[in-house]
Amino acid sequence: MGLMSKLLGGGQGRTDDYVELDVDDFDAAAVETGTTVHIATIGDKSDVIPIKDAVYDGSVVIADITRHSTSDRTMEHISDELKQVAREVGGDIVQKDDDQIIITPGGVKVSRKKLG
Repeated sequence: MGLMSKLLGGGQGRTDDYVELDVDDFDAAAVETGTTVHIATIGDKSDVIPIKDAVYDGSVVIADITRHSTSDRTMEHISDELKQVAREVGGDIVQKDDDQIIITPGGVKVSRKKLG
């Protein structure tokens, strides 16, 4: 049996060849956590506060802005606030289509090119 057949199974694998992993078997305290990604929805200006806090704390935030049009005055104000936060922390901010804004903390940049 060749290496690729072993890796891909080759149709000859048995279920007793595999071990079920349970996340509870791992010591969570021993795992170093990195950057957290948060999902948010921006309905009004008050929704910006927890987003700003998360970015200041080093998290990435992907915010749904489908409730606003990009030419909406409220959205312009919100966008300006979030741009300021990204500048202050040395992060990045991009708008993906008309429905999402991605805000990152310092040291995290968003590529403007799609993979593939």
